Amino acid sequence: MIVFTSARLAARSILKTVFVPAALAAIFAAALTGAPAQADTPVDKILDQERRGLGALTEDAIQGLLERPGLQIDYSREWLASQPRAKGGAQWRCLAEALYFEARGESVKGQFAVAEVILNRVESTRYPDTICAVINQGTGRKYACQFTYTCDGKKEIIAEPRAFERVGKIAKLMVNGAPRDLTSGATHYHTKAVSPKWSRKFPRTTTIGVHHFYKQPTRLSQN
Repeated sequence: MIVFTSARLAARSILKTVFVPAALAAIFAAALTGAPAQADTPVDKILDQERRGLGALTEDAIQGLLERPGLQIDYSREWLASQPRAKGGAQWRCLAEALYFEARGESVKGQFAVAEVILNRVESTRYPDTICAVINQGTGRKYACQFTYTCDGKKEIIAEPRAFERVGKIAKLMVNGAPRDLTSGATHYHTKAVSPKWSRKFPRTTTIGVHHFYKQPTRLSQN
């Protein structure tokens, strides 16, 4: 069972851990060198990552954090069934559809894990910075996309409305800022039935249900 942090506490944490130290570092550097106070390159990168993460928060996410602090998550069908029916904007719809077509047969925990991967990509500078853009990256050429259902040539039909209702709830929770503690920052996954080339290079972070999860390393060895 996992608990949401409130938006205010999250903002305060960011200020304490990133912006304040960065500002102090710039001031100290200026004092020692006599140069005007400005952030160095590593600090710029950190700030850019934080701005990207904050910028990726949708209005639904911000509102959800403000309205629902203290919500406890239990990765069970019973708990999910007790949650209100979900609806939302375009980003929610994209995530709900991705969970439906990619993981509707998975456990609740497995579905949350797949959602984590998508949102981890949103926060990564290697990928687009919205949920819909991440999901549709590469769409247009058959089997050249990031998520197979978007380019397999099959019409996307939601034939199981109850399954879509369940994943819609998960999508809403994740868009609203639910914690991502299941996959250790994973950016990739695949089913146990396949073995893509990248799975031999990326470190595996966990296995949940029928999916293995991996985190793309910052730099791959050239050996």
